[in-house]
Amino acid sequence: MLGVNSPAPRAATIVRASAARSPSTAIAPGPARFVVLLAVLVCAACGLVYELALAALGGTLGGDPVVETSIVLSVMVFAMGVGALVAKPFVRRAAPAFLAAEILLAACGGMCATVLFAGFAWYDVYRWPMIAVAAVLGLLIGAEIPLLMTLVQRIRPQEAGSAVADLFAADYVGALVGGLLFPFLLLPHLGQLRTVVLAGMVNAIAGTLVVLWLFRADLPGRLRVGMYAAVGAVLALLAGTWLYTPAFERAARDALYDGDVVSAQGDVVVTHTAAGPEMYVAGERRVAAAGASESAQALVHPAMAGRHERVLVLGGGDGLALREVLRYAAVRDVVVVVAHVGETASARTDPALRALAGDAFADPRVRVVGADAFAWVRATAERFDVVVADLPGPAVGAAARLYTQEFYGLTRTVLRPAGRIVVRAPAPDAHPRAFWCAEAGLRAAGLRTLPYRITVGPADRGFLLAALVLAPGAVLRPADDAPDPAVVPFLAADRLAPASLFPPHEARVEMPPSTLNNPRIADYARE
Repeated sequence: MLGVNSPAPRAATIVRASAARSPSTAIAPGPARFVVLLAVLVCAACGLVYELALAALGGTLGGDPVVETSIVLSVMVFAMGVGALVAKPFVRRAAPAFLAAEILLAACGGMCATVLFAGFAWYDVYRWPMIAVAAVLGLLIGAEIPLLMTLVQRIRPQEAGSAVADLFAADYVGALVGGLLFPFLLLPHLGQLRTVVLAGMVNAIAGTLVVLWLFRADLPGRLRVGMYAAVGAVLALLAGTWLYTPAFERAARDALYDGDVVSAQGDVVVTHTAAGPEMYVAGERRVAAAGASESAQALVHPAMAGRHERVLVLGGGDGLALREVLRYAAVRDVVVVVAHVGETASARTDPALRALAGDAFADPRVRVVGADAFAWVRATAERFDVVVADLPGPAVGAAARLYTQEFYGLTRTVLRPAGRIVVRAPAPDAHPRAFWCAEAGLRAAGLRTLPYRITVGPADRGFLLAALVLAPGAVLRPADDAPDPAVVPFLAADRLAPASLFPPHEARVEMPPSTLNNPRIADYARE
């Protein structure tokens, strides 16, 4: 936005400085003023797109959307105020100064996402480059308002309050346009990289329209030619970036992920490594070649001890948990609720993933629903014997709400009287406070819990079994119709029994539950 740090008193000075000058626009004052206010609207929309893109990219790459958004907003707003002050000496030559600011803003804004993503993929740096980019963009956006105010007043001088009102009205309407276009049109269809490239192009064209058409008399011949060349160079740079974006994304993925990237559908990336296939969703590794089967076995089989005709799988689009559920002949109906439909598509079509999951999604007992797990559980009237929560880790974006007392309370309502829920929790060795915070959330929702863990390679994997009714001192046991331990090694007595025993460094820590109002588990999971 243009007007956040541009108080009205500064406008009065601009009015007096500019009113003495005669209008020198290429068209009549009325249409010329409309064109300048339209440019204000367009520039405000582009500025907000840059701001939202940085915040969204921060949530993806930085991991904590609240922290990253706060940093972006505070740095940009502060820099906008500085930019407004820096622009004061240039109001006497407002037209060329405005075009210069737009050229720089188009180049920096249009390239910001590509540069930041490259730094993250190849050099594993993000926070400080993001702060620097936010500061530069804020400085240039803040410089726009005094320069545009001067241009508006040159066309038709008016009282300071009216001029500020007109300018700010256009500014805020532009912010609304940019704020709605970004999440509903630009980001879904273009992605983050191309969205800011398009905004940069629009920025450059808006500056050219205002200065090189309306106020071209303000620019001497050589300066005008130089400005045309600079605009052309920036547009060429952004056009090249637009065309190169798919190749850049592929190269960045190859640098970021282990193994060879064999498919990428939205947030879902599948790689093939020497150890086997791996899947990443929104940057989080959801299927690791090492230990994928062991982890899925440990997640599902303890919860199947009891009635298990109807099973709900929340998440688990990789099909590994589903494969374990379908080993039971008594299972008649399985509902898989997954937010990333592309996750199930990869498990259906990638040969290595399909083999790893046992072609589970082809089973006629399976029904896949594309929906947010929280919203679906809240709305459904269906009831289940077993709920398997194979969800993204709580440190990733908005996933923390799927580990809250409220979510577990909702999940409790879809359980049949003797039903069980099992949760893939944060690792108790690496993130003990997050693990026991999730366990506290289940207890706060009125469920009895049985925590357990397994060791896969050098690290532990944590799980939480919970039920409405669970006898004190309950232990993990296989179901009566459980597969043979030769097929499912986790069910062997020497693997199942010790799973509920925790070493001293992973012993229970009394933690408050995570809630929607205070999703503290996200902070614990990032420790």
